[in-house]
Amino acid sequence: GIGHVRYPTAGSAMSAEEAQPFYVNAPFGIVLGHNGNLTNAAELQDDMYRRDRRHINTESDSEVLLNVLAHELQRAVTGLTLDPDAVFAAVDALHQRARGAYACVGMIPGFGLIGFRDPYGIRPLVLGHQLGPRGMEYMLASESVALEGLGFQLDRDIAAGECIVITEDGQVFSKVSAAAKNGLFPCVFEYVYFARPDSLIDGVSVYEARLKMGESLAQRVQEAFPKGDIDVVVPVPESSRPAAMQLAMKLGLSYREGFIKNRYVGRTFIMPGQEIRRKSVRQKLNAMSSEFKDKRVLIVDDSIVRGTTSQEIVQMARESGARGVIFASAAPPVRFPNVYGIDMPTRNELIAYHRSDDEICRAIGADALVYQGIEAMKSDVQSFNSQLTGLEASCFDGHYVTGDVSAELLDRLEASRRQQAEAA
Repeated sequence: GIGHVRYPTAGSAMSAEEAQPFYVNAPFGIVLGHNGNLTNAAELQDDMYRRDRRHINTESDSEVLLNVLAHELQRAVTGLTLDPDAVFAAVDALHQRARGAYACVGMIPGFGLIGFRDPYGIRPLVLGHQLGPRGMEYMLASESVALEGLGFQLDRDIAAGECIVITEDGQVFSKVSAAAKNGLFPCVFEYVYFARPDSLIDGVSVYEARLKMGESLAQRVQEAFPKGDIDVVVPVPESSRPAAMQLAMKLGLSYREGFIKNRYVGRTFIMPGQEIRRKSVRQKLNAMSSEFKDKRVLIVDDSIVRGTTSQEIVQMARESGARGVIFASAAPPVRFPNVYGIDMPTRNELIAYHRSDDEICRAIGADALVYQGIEAMKSDVQSFNSQLTGLEASCFDGHYVTGDVSAELLDRLEASRRQQAEAA
């Protein structure tokens, strides 16, 4: 089976028709789950209609991707028999047409399981196995912890541009497309925030990467503030904990859990709508007054995106009696939209867009603000795996690795987002 928990970053979060996996009946009856975002979905949808005579029913780029795969598979197959080579040929052709980020898992009745990753390897995909009652079993997932939670052992990451086929009788075939000529560029935001700390992504421990980011951030804090300006280091649960712990240890400062998380409230970053996110921060976190009263506090978060959470957290610290509040981000300023599957596509939603660090500091209400450096962040992650060609870090540095993201595309995506918000 295929399970999918992707929150939609294209199309509508409210449409039941866009819940994944998607299904198309011809050829062979393909079911597909997709993590990521296509940057040329609109052009592909038009092309599918005009050239391939395929109609797309929803606004989801995942349905577009499925129909491209189905069309190319139909072209690659001769007769009624499907084989791995036909799947490889279809995915090769898909790479030539689709742009953006995509890690996909599909099922074909009577044939087996398929998985493939975009030529840059932006979104993660891993393979695992276990010995079951009927022999060897295989699983594909976005994170290694999903495998381990079901008793599977991690084998490896699916390579950039690789397609893997697991037939119903347990045979495993794989091929890396010639389209993957530029190397491996995983999304750095997986290491900063998205992935669970106990995950391994492209040979890098997320936990260790976050510890390393904490060391680099400690150096920035040390340069900015003399010893004695900070009484205690407090993380924003959950993903900033490793960086905050390592920072406190490097600087010889007390580390305290000043915010208690309500485990029944989800991640505010991925909630739809600014007002919902703002209200949810107070429902999600409760400040422990004893850890703030009369103290100069350094609050560490993994990143600052819209500023909603940061603003509320600073206010909560002050209401709890903090004598001073310094805010530190384990990631650099998020100044650019992400178009590869992270919900930050609108420039005006980003607190760092066209603002200086001092202006951001005033906007969130802190006494001082410290950001991680871009090169330090990249170096921290890449230090664990020399095979990484680079990192997809467009939301920080404005460089889009697929090379097809223009100002016009960003304008069009933002206009579409505004229309969806108005319709909702």
